Amino acid sequence: MLYDLRAALAYAFDIGMLVFFHELGHYLAARSQGVTVETFSIGFGPALLSWRSKKTGTVWKLSALPIGGYVKMQGWGESAGAASTQPGSFAATRLGSKALIVAAGPLANLLLAFVLFIGLFAVDGQPVVKPVITEVIAGSAAAGAGLQPGDVITSIDGHEIHQFDDMVGIIADHPDAALRFTYSRAGQPREAEITLGETTADGRMVGSLGVGGDDVSLQPLSLPGAVRAAGAATWSGITMTLQGLYNLIVHQQGLHQLRGMIGIAQITGQVAAFGLPSLINLIALLSINLGLVNLVPIPILDGGHLLFYAGEAIFRRPIPPRAQDIFMRFGGALLISLIVFTTLNDLNRLGAASWIAHLLG
Repeated sequence: MLYDLRAALAYAFDIGMLVFFHELGHYLAARSQGVTVETFSIGFGPALLSWRSKKTGTVWKLSALPIGGYVKMQGWGESAGAASTQPGSFAATRLGSKALIVAAGPLANLLLAFVLFIGLFAVDGQPVVKPVITEVIAGSAAAGAGLQPGDVITSIDGHEIHQFDDMVGIIADHPDAALRFTYSRAGQPREAEITLGETTADGRMVGSLGVGGDDVSLQPLSLPGAVRAAGAATWSGITMTLQGLYNLIVHQQGLHQLRGMIGIAQITGQVAAFGLPSLINLIALLSINLGLVNLVPIPILDGGHLLFYAGEAIFRRPIPPRAQDIFMRFGGALLISLIVFTTLNDLNRLGAASWIAHLLG
């Protein structure tokens, strides 16, 4: 019961933060371009809390269904002609301003991830995997050379090794090559010349040693160091997410690994058990995912609107409302299908499908 409550609270905190900063990006960009924001809502459905800003007139709401949020701008969805006389209308603003307002939400998520990483690394330190072997794969080059769990790699061909990634990079660049490893076992230095194996990764041949490492320590960083590390972590998250989206769309890889709200809530509860730093790291990674997924050019997402604006810029006139409506319906159907698919994935992981099949005989 306590675990379920912790998972629910962590999930609400997680999603609430991501949605708030995403919509805040839209809100601040709209205000900067002179567009009136009528409503800023976290969640959908009936309002649990609601208040109106005396300064801007915006209604701020916390709604019953915590599955997203929205910013309602004056003139949103209207044609420029119909709204051209309304001050503060989104429809009447310049095309570049529209694109900026729409793109600001995903960009706010990327900025949030960067800031969270800075705070995490500056306060708690940067997680670093030590160059300690914790697993040796049977039949691998490492096994043939006699490497064992607990061995600490100190250098490879004269290159000092400070963390596990240093070793991974050198090994990857030398497929089927003989390298001299210096390592320590129980505090005693040793050396061995190891001929690496080779494997294919991302369409190219890379070296393979056949070891794993998961001995993590926290490396304290100064504020400038935390900023640099946060930039690298954010970029790494972006490239990994883009690679995952590419493999999903082009090669249909990872379909059954997709998670919906149930799966994300489950992971959030598990991560929250390890403490606040782990939860913040998860929020940063999810924020990167949310930002980039929203930039996918599917109608109904921010990327779909940006696609319409790109078409308008190219053809020198707005995309016909009928065409926009058709594309939006298609995007909505695609999004609902994705929600259903990921929910079924989540239920299947929890064993619900087997349980229902058992009930039905």
